[in-house]
Amino acid sequence: MALAYAEALVTKGASTSAPWIAAIAVPIALTAIMILGAVRGDKDIGRLTIPFVFVALILIVGFLSALMLPASESPTSSLWLGLPARAAIVIYGIGMLPIIVLPVAYALTFETQTLNAEDVERVRELGRENTRNQERLDG
Repeated sequence: MALAYAEALVTKGASTSAPWIAAIAVPIALTAIMILGAVRGDKDIGRLTIPFVFVALILIVGFLSALMLPASESPTSSLWLGLPARAAIVIYGIGMLPIIVLPVAYALTFETQTLNAEDVERVRELGRENTRNQERLDG
């Protein structure tokens, strides 16, 4: 993403490759953030690997497809489900598919991916310890 921004800034927005770099880098960054949010301790993301890869690929293919379409929209252009082609790709592909896939994936893996009673108690104990340490520093 930094490379895409740098190129766009250096060329004062006239870069032809910055959008293509961003179309790949943004989905990778979003997927990395999803992974960081889903990973617990030293465990991997388990069964969420497939949905995360699917969403990353959908985003990359969607952004690249929207960039590849010719800029030929006009009042007589054909519509895809009521939208011009680029808008349909962005709304239906990039926007809606992840909204459908991710909640289902999280629901199916809820038991294995969320905190159990031991984890919650460990977090509470760390909070109490932090409070005691803060009181010693303040007092």
